[in-house]
Amino acid sequence: MIHLKSVLTRQLRAGSVKPLKNYGYSRFSTYNFLRSQAEPKYEGAELLKKFTDEHAHKLVDVSKVLVIGSGGLSIGQAGEFDYSGSQAIKALKEANKKSILINPNIATNQTSHSLADEIYYLPVTAEYITYIIERERPDGILLTFGGQTGLNVGVKLDKMGVFERYGVKVLGTPIKTLETSEDRDLFAQALKEINIPIAESIAVETVDDALDAAKSVGYPIIVRSAYSLGGLGSGFAANETELRNLAAQSLSLAPQILVEKSLKGWKEVEYEVVRDRVGNCITVCNMENFDPLGIHTGDSIVVAPSQTLSDEEYHMLRSAAIKIIRHLGVVGECNVQYALQPDGLDYRVIEVNARLSRSSALASKATGYPLAYTAAKIALGHTLPELPNPVTKTTSANFEPSLDYMVTKIPRWDLAKFQHVKRDIGSAMKSVGEVMAIGRNFEESFQKAIRQIDPSYIGFQGDHFEDLDFVLANPTDRRWLAVGQALLHENYSVDKVHDLTKIDKWFLYKLMNIVNMYRELEAAGSLSQINSDLMSRAKKLGFSDKQIGLCVGSKELDVRAVRKAFGIIPYVKKIDTLAAEFPANTNYLYTTYNATSSDVEFNENGTLVLGSGVYRIGSSVEFDWCAVSTARALRDSGRKTIMINYNPETVSTDFDEVDRLYFEELSLERVLDIYELEHSEGVVVSVGGQLPQNIALSLQKEGCNVLGTNPEDIDKAEDRHKFSQILDSIGVDQPQWKELTSLAEAEIFANEVGYPVLVRPSYVLSGAAMSVINNQAELDSKLSNAAKVSQDHPVVISKFIEGAQEIDIDGVASEGQVLVHAVSEHVENAGVHSGDATLVLPPQDLSPVIMDRLKVIADKVAEAWKITGPFNMQIIKNDQNGTLDDANCELKVIECNIRASRSFPFVSKVLGVNFIDVAVKALIKEGVPTPVNLMNKKYDRVATKVPQFSFTRLAGADPFLGVEMASTGEVACFGKDKVEAYWTSMQSTMNFNVPQAGQGILFGGDLTNDKLGKVAETLSGLGYNFFSCSEEVAKYLKNFVEEQVTVIEFPKTDKRALREIFQKHKIGGVFNLARARAEDLLDEDYVMRRNAIDFAIPLFNEPNTSLLFAQCLKSNIANKQPFDVIPENVVIPSEVRRWSEFIGGKPV
Repeated sequence: MIHLKSVLTRQLRAGSVKPLKNYGYSRFSTYNFLRSQAEPKYEGAELLKKFTDEHAHKLVDVSKVLVIGSGGLSIGQAGEFDYSGSQAIKALKEANKKSILINPNIATNQTSHSLADEIYYLPVTAEYITYIIERERPDGILLTFGGQTGLNVGVKLDKMGVFERYGVKVLGTPIKTLETSEDRDLFAQALKEINIPIAESIAVETVDDALDAAKSVGYPIIVRSAYSLGGLGSGFAANETELRNLAAQSLSLAPQILVEKSLKGWKEVEYEVVRDRVGNCITVCNMENFDPLGIHTGDSIVVAPSQTLSDEEYHMLRSAAIKIIRHLGVVGECNVQYALQPDGLDYRVIEVNARLSRSSALASKATGYPLAYTAAKIALGHTLPELPNPVTKTTSANFEPSLDYMVTKIPRWDLAKFQHVKRDIGSAMKSVGEVMAIGRNFEESFQKAIRQIDPSYIGFQGDHFEDLDFVLANPTDRRWLAVGQALLHENYSVDKVHDLTKIDKWFLYKLMNIVNMYRELEAAGSLSQINSDLMSRAKKLGFSDKQIGLCVGSKELDVRAVRKAFGIIPYVKKIDTLAAEFPANTNYLYTTYNATSSDVEFNENGTLVLGSGVYRIGSSVEFDWCAVSTARALRDSGRKTIMINYNPETVSTDFDEVDRLYFEELSLERVLDIYELEHSEGVVVSVGGQLPQNIALSLQKEGCNVLGTNPEDIDKAEDRHKFSQILDSIGVDQPQWKELTSLAEAEIFANEVGYPVLVRPSYVLSGAAMSVINNQAELDSKLSNAAKVSQDHPVVISKFIEGAQEIDIDGVASEGQVLVHAVSEHVENAGVHSGDATLVLPPQDLSPVIMDRLKVIADKVAEAWKITGPFNMQIIKNDQNGTLDDANCELKVIECNIRASRSFPFVSKVLGVNFIDVAVKALIKEGVPTPVNLMNKKYDRVATKVPQFSFTRLAGADPFLGVEMASTGEVACFGKDKVEAYWTSMQSTMNFNVPQAGQGILFGGDLTNDKLGKVAETLSGLGYNFFSCSEEVAKYLKNFVEEQVTVIEFPKTDKRALREIFQKHKIGGVFNLARARAEDLLDEDYVMRRNAIDFAIPLFNEPNTSLLFAQCLKSNIANKQPFDVIPENVVIPSEVRRWSEFIGGKPV
């Protein structure tokens, strides 16, 4: 195909081929295609309509389609499903199909009425989906756009006979295929039929069977659990003891596990394949892991297209992928993962995901081929040849993209945030986000990607390791830094690093090119010694100005000036899926120094929107919703828009959201480059979280027009001294605090104000490295750990107020006047990070007096900082244990961010007013609405926003909440009151099993107050059996409940025995209200909390939410139907209502 195409094109250009119209095919000729660029249109579909056989235009007969969303973001299932689900809904919209979406993740783009026709914020469970089907009567359902959650629930609904009863067609890949790809035995059997080799595995259901299986397969062993996401419950075992422990844990998460021979050290390669209903197949993208097999692909550095495969290897695996997808009968998109022998042609299929996945989002962004959109079109019955490629609009979707660049994906972990967590990476995924960088060579793309993970990285670099060889041989989240240390600073040879890591030498030699450039720059000695040639070569290897400056002792902006004086500026290239072989008009761009010209004219003067960058704990999909809403509002105002973001999981990096999309770094250097090239009108820094904020002041100093609040005023909120002085000057209260530069000063201050105190470093997002200190011994150990307390690194210590309530205010102001604001109350007391707190909106327990006082504070703050655009404040309400009334209680501001916050989508969607739309009007000073007090309105609905944690994935981490944020996502549900809303919100969190009557509830924790007792009292009489693991707890509970409290044995170090005890007593819920985090791994409360997580049992470890959930059980458990079979008569509970019914219309 390629050869014919290029020969034809060459002959056409030379004029030696007569135009095809002579032969009666003029409508579909390459010649005319090249000529008719003015009006791009794909001609092939018309031609194909003449077919009458199976290839004819035959669509599935559906009019109303239910789309299953993936729920809260968690490790292994994150923002990529917002992107793929949004694309599916766009495809349904184009086809005039009505879409009904179920997804409780209120922070996503897909849960907006601009996309789906109707939305249900409800748990993605068989029970609630059945209620929606009963109520809405859809005739089609899409299961493959909601991650593993959607797929598992679809298989369950099919087994229960729900689809059959209601006549719902499963669109796209049939259920039988999904079951085959998920059940390892069926999968192995299917691949044997077509002679495709797979890693030999034996499915077992007990620990003893696992040990027998290992004997026949031979160690080392990998254990996987069936039906799981992101490798959950899998791991490696080198001997019998390791296998016994691993199997016990994995079997608690899944009924069946697989024992397989480990192929550690082989190459790992992935193919994304698309097939339509008539069997047309294409491989859209192949990707290769930088790390050898043994590390989950979600935790691996990945390059696309593959760089080290021979042509023979590439085609062997491509042919196998197509053979597999045809045999399994996939209709839509599918991902095939291989292990490839590093020095031969032997390979094994590791797994097949017959659904959209993280890799397919990456492949879409890497190639410019919209896989999810195409898969949705195929699910509706289209064939590949009749679909146009929506990026180019002129070519068919039935083609394999060719790339004239390469991309590198690097994961982002946040393991340092957790106590006792194991930092090794292996077959179970632990990363919370990922970045993708585009370059014209590996060095350029790799260094860009490293800087995108975190601004503190300058590019390829090293770090200090106690035992470097051990870290190289045993991968952790910091492995690339270990490779950097070895090559850059320890003079390891490529061979030595390869022997330790098994990373392909091709990659290591490329990294040596970077090392050699470092040496060359350092040898230059000073900026004046760097000539144009050296500067140019460094830029082509992906060196940043700052990085070059560090090599020669110069500042970033000085290097920039010299570089520009040499005339060295980046070129802008298009991703057109055709490697520039044909003219194609796309708006999907990247910058590179490895070029000689730019592909675009810079005449649009667009407004720059800076996206949120990589997803991490504290900054996630909610900021993507803010960025996308901003771009849409700017477009509606008639402005051209330019988005800069580098996160492949997002909707903001979808090609049709903005006029120009730059898949680029959000660094000062790159944003200035793009701003100058595009002659932008202005830049929006307030909707992408903390990253854009950090460069706002520098952008303004370099001449950019920063829209909204002046960055100098933003700085006055970020700098604690300035912030504090302004609060004092406007008469707004704050907790006592001091910035200190030595341990001695810290002790004096803490004794003055009294413990507990809150310790934090300056400039943070999501409470990184904050902690509450209860006594002097803790203070000494904390500050000597952070031994960085000095003149350069001061710490801020403030009085921590116990038992206070925390309140969030989100608002939008214009020139210091508040236009709209929302007040959300936290269920938990202050001391739980606001990102981990349960938010209630409208507030249920704040009096009109408090609401008015809060509005006054918001007005004063907006005026003092001259805010234009979004802002957010956290306020503590302290009534000194009920001794002060609402007019006199303390209201103290603990934080103010002059940007959109993570609760913006929540408040917008609950109140029915898009705060970002209002903010954009304020930013561009057009159509600014008159101020309105949304909190004075009467609402007949309540929503609760609940955190989604991923502790299951983080082996060993203590699931205890504090001032450090730990959640990876959120869900929110509506109800007529707080109890109804919280009831569905909790069930919406991943794999939440409501404790049923007859099951056991295990209690533990702090016995010095009545909080645990109140929870037990509320649960009393509901049919639960009560357990504790100590006599003290049992004795304490007898004061509150009639039921007998049984003391169970509690072997802290024997996980298997513990699991058997939990099973024997049918423990269905754990309430552990410990006072503080565990000091060590043998702490009884820690063991109880951790094992509740490991055995997938609901855990409540905070007093207020525990009591609220106990109230939910009291109100609802009697009517809760067990949903393993469909009831004869499906009774729809009152919380099952459309979002548009709750808010009375579709304003957002």
